[in-house]
Amino acid sequence: MAKQLLIYGKVETVSAKKHSDLSVKAGEDYEFARGINSVPIMAAEFPNVSLDCAIVFAGTEELVMPVMLMGFREGENLYLDKTGSWMASYVPAFFRRYPFVFSSTDDGETFTLCIDEDFPGCNTKGRGERLFNAEGEQTQYTKNVLEFLKEYQVSYQRTEAFSKRLQEMDLLEPMTAQFTTGDGFTGNLTGFKTVNRDKIKSLNGEQLAKLAATDELELIYIHIHSLMNFTGMMKKLESTNRVESEEIPAKVKPVKAREVATKPKTISKKSKTKATKTSTTKTANKKTSAKKK
Repeated sequence: MAKQLLIYGKVETVSAKKHSDLSVKAGEDYEFARGINSVPIMAAEFPNVSLDCAIVFAGTEELVMPVMLMGFREGENLYLDKTGSWMASYVPAFFRRYPFVFSSTDDGETFTLCIDEDFPGCNTKGRGERLFNAEGEQTQYTKNVLEFLKEYQVSYQRTEAFSKRLQEMDLLEPMTAQFTTGDGFTGNLTGFKTVNRDKIKSLNGEQLAKLAATDELELIYIHIHSLMNFTGMMKKLESTNRVESEEIPAKVKPVKAREVATKPKTISKKSKTKATKTSTTKTANKKTSAKKK
């Protein structure tokens, strides 16, 4: 199947018959998240995610969900190093549950445990944790996975209700921002939404009390505060661009930075670093040339 869930490839139902000898070797390698620049997060994760990353909202007119923003360019994750190690202080549950996921064919009435068989840690050589014992029963590892996914699903439902409330109160607005890093990278971020501060102030007492009673008012301000992390993200981007420039062979003609960016779109370059509240998918780089090292 296509990777409809960002990182999942060959998703199959977990069964004792098919996976009696299967083991899963999970570790600290998050290479599977290399090409992901945003990932869904749950409301309960806001405090931890906001320590390093910006929280924005994405989706459709019918439903938006909060996401953790990890890169300015499509297919870019600034929180992975070259070895696949995670560089932020918190790993979102969406990644921690991998390679497992729940599936449902009856609108969420029942859920089935599935696994991505394309995950490199899946093996039949006994490396890691077995899913079933010799008697064909679930191991404690599998039971723990099920409990984690159950908790994830409950958190998802709460997050969905929170997001719908933001829409019903008309608190979200599309955000577009232009920015320029210190090394001359310019970008235009669009496609995400953020909460409008002025609209919060316009809510009546009953609406504010309802948000406060469910801790959703706190979530809103954590989201707003997290947008300050764009400054740190731009520093990571500058570091990434320097490394890419240093890796250009001396005998090769330097390429324009916009030629290595994903789906670039040229915009005006400004002289000073500027960061504002943002949302993402399209980027551009108008550096005129890359210096030889």
